[in-house]
Amino acid sequence: MEYIKQQGFTLVELVIVIVILGILAIVAIPQFINLSGDANKAAVQGVAGALSAANTVNYAARKENSSNGTAVANCTAVASALLNATLPTSYTITSLAITAGTTSVCTVTGPSGSTATFSGTGIS
Repeated sequence: MEYIKQQGFTLVELVIVIVILGILAIVAIPQFINLSGDANKAAVQGVAGALSAANTVNYAARKENSSNGTAVANCTAVASALLNATLPTSYTITSLAITAGTTSVCTVTGPSGSTATFSGTGIS
């Protein structure tokens, strides 16, 4: 009697693959769900980094020549040192007075409520 070789997967092999795919889905789905929160947080951190860099450039330019840059006496004034002199829509900076020559930690809040900090250096 000759045996005919059949091709395909056994039921056990198929069940094992389905179980592995289920485990991978359980692990991966929570990561994808939280991506928007991570993106919002990263966007706020990016704006805070831009504000910190703009503050540093403004301070150096104003220190060299008082007609360059803008005076900074409050955290909100740092936004005027940005390239377009405005924050992106729906971003706010918490008001905090900064004495000339000192550095303060300022807070920016994004549209989703995420916050990040940046350095603000006062200069007249």
